[in-house]
Amino acid sequence: MCWHIPSQAHNVNFDLSDGYLKNLHTLKIGDSISYKTALGSRTYTVETMTEIAETDWSWLGRTEDNKITLITCVSGKPTVRLAVQCVAK
Repeated sequence: MCWHIPSQAHNVNFDLSDGYLKNLHTLKIGDSISYKTALGSRTYTVETMTEIAETDWSWLGRTEDNKITLITCVSGKPTVRLAVQCVAK
């Protein structure tokens, strides 16, 4: 699976429409995502998927390798977030 994602996203928008990260939970380890900015596009491989506490921002810290981390709410679990960390190809 190859995802193309925006720089900011939710799984459900404030108007209750589908957000860009609605299907984040369907990714699997080894899947690819593409991240595009004004500076260009990069491709990453899903390395880790885990549920974290809503207050756990440790996943957003610096890493030695080039990673992207996507975090979104988990339906039915208001104090939990899904964290998906991907490493650059």
